[in-house]
Amino acid sequence: MGSALTTIGLPVALGIIMLGLGLSLRVGDFTRIAKHPRAVFIALVCQLLILPALCFGLVLAFNLSPVLAVGMMMLAASPGGTTANLYSHLFRGDVALNISLTALNSVIAVFTLPLITNLAIAHFMPGEETLGLQLSKTIEVFAIVLLPVALGMFVRWQWPTFADRMDKPVRVASVVILIVVIAGAIVSNLDMLLENLGQLALITVLFCLLSLSVGFFVPRLLRVGRTQAIASSFEIGIHNATLAIVIAQTVLGNTELSLPAAVYGVLMFFVALAFGFGLRAAYRRVDAAEGAANSAAASSV
Repeated sequence: MGSALTTIGLPVALGIIMLGLGLSLRVGDFTRIAKHPRAVFIALVCQLLILPALCFGLVLAFNLSPVLAVGMMMLAASPGGTTANLYSHLFRGDVALNISLTALNSVIAVFTLPLITNLAIAHFMPGEETLGLQLSKTIEVFAIVLLPVALGMFVRWQWPTFADRMDKPVRVASVVILIVVIAGAIVSNLDMLLENLGQLALITVLFCLLSLSVGFFVPRLLRVGRTQAIASSFEIGIHNATLAIVIAQTVLGNTELSLPAAVYGVLMFFVALAFGFGLRAAYRRVDAAEGAANSAAASSV
């Protein structure tokens, strides 16, 4: 990717996306977590423990090159993006829970993303100290992730009417910017991408599908409500691909590391959409069967 786009365009694009997230957040979105501790705890366990382990297994099974393996692990460590909130709203999830999870995950990722990335580098690329996220790099991640969010929250606190008015335009702009960033990453590195597409397409689709499934079925097995499980599914299944791309290219200075996130960022829209419609169809059948059973029980009384 061109140097100007890498050093200026990518951070600015991510800043706008994270600013948009901040405009939708209030302090209450953090305190609301206390009202649903079980759902939040289960979602965090899925996000922080199960997903990295799952991704690690996929990487070993597909025998990816060391750099692409680290890129996949970085993607797995990235928090949910604002797109998760949109999908949750579309498929009738608990959007308030989504917003709270996104807020919490964005804070936690400042620490867990460097940790998981360093562990992946130590395993797949031992001796590559130049790629390690030292303290200065961790501070960069902190600035990239949290400062725009904090600014957006400050704007909402000081000028709530303005924040409400800007919320939808910034959300739309965020989605457009996300698409442009990912498209730019693909086009600018097309040759490198085509060389690795055969390895990356299937593993990123599988990772997205498994992430969505873990995010939904694990909470449901643990008796979390339907709408909260839907929120968890999209929060865990839709990662912030832009964040992974920005960190790979601007913080770590390695374009190849960003390829898994770039491919995932394109394919996740379709996988998540198909998963959402699949859930909707399944629940329509369940609700119809329950309605018929209730009618039959009522008529027999």
